[in-house]
Amino acid sequence: MTSAHSPVRDRAALRGVLAKAHSENFPVALRLLPSAQRAHLLALYGFARMVDDLGDEAQGDRPWLLDEVSRDLGRIYTGAPPDGELYQRLATTVYACGLPRAPFEHLVEAGRRDQTSHRYGTFDELRSYCALSAEPVGRLVLGVFGVATPERARLSDLVCCALQVLEHCQDVVEDARAGRIYLPAEDLRRFGVAERDLLAPRATREVRALVGFEVQRAVALLDEGAALVATLRGAARVAVAGYVAGGRATAVALAEAGFDVLAATPRPTRARTAAEAGRLLVKGGAR
Repeated sequence: MTSAHSPVRDRAALRGVLAKAHSENFPVALRLLPSAQRAHLLALYGFARMVDDLGDEAQGDRPWLLDEVSRDLGRIYTGAPPDGELYQRLATTVYACGLPRAPFEHLVEAGRRDQTSHRYGTFDELRSYCALSAEPVGRLVLGVFGVATPERARLSDLVCCALQVLEHCQDVVEDARAGRIYLPAEDLRRFGVAERDLLAPRATREVRALVGFEVQRAVALLDEGAALVATLRGAARVAVAGYVAGGRATAVALAEAGFDVLAATPRPTRARTAAEAGRLLVKGGAR
C-alpha cells in the first residue's frame, strides 16, 4: 500500500470531515471563542473525526491506515509534519499549545480496538474503551486553553465518558447494523433484551428501560464532571460549558423520546443546549 492511500491529504477531504462538526451533540468550537482557539479546537476535532471514520467506514486495510496515522503523528513530533491540510493544521496546534502525543495515539488505539472488539461485557469495560476513544479529546482541549491540572483532567474524563455513552445510546441501531453493540452485555441480560431486539422498528419496554438506565449512568458521570466548569474562567469556561450543555441537552432529548432510539435518533435542540450552557456559565456545574 502506498502513500496515495493516505487519509485526508487534501482540502476537500478536510472540509468533509469538518462538516460533521455540525451534527455533534455539542458545539465543537463556538464562534464567540477567540479565532486562534477555535482553529485549534477544529484541528483537534478534524483529527479525532478522521480517526473515527477510518475505524468505522474506511475501505481496505483499516489497521494499516490507522498505523499510517500513527506514523504521521510521529512525523509531526519530529518536526516534519506530512503534507495535507489536516496534518498541517494539527501540527500548528501541537506546536502552539505544546500538546503531548499520547492522547492522539490513544484515539488511534481506540480505532484499532474497534476492529477486534465488538461487544463489551460490563460498564467498566465500556469505560475503559471510552478512556481511549473520548477522554483524550477532553485532555487535549484543556491543553489548548493551557488549563490542564490533574483534577481538571479527572473531571474532564468524566464529562467525555458521559458524552460517549450518550452517543452510544443514540446510535444503538447504527452500531448494531455495523455488528457492534456498545450497551454492556450484562445490562442486556438484566433487562431481558436480546441483540436482535436492537434492530426492531420500535423499542420494546425492555429496550427503553435499558437505554434509560444507561442514560442515567451517563448523566451521573456528567453531573460529577460538570464541576470542571466552575474551575475555569474566560474562553475555557465557555467552551467546556458548551460541551457539558450538549450532553445535558442530549439526555433530555433521549428522555423526551421515551428512550426509544430505534424508531428515530433523538437529537438535542440548539435552544436547549444554549439554555443549559447559560445555566452552567452562571452557576458553574451545579444543577
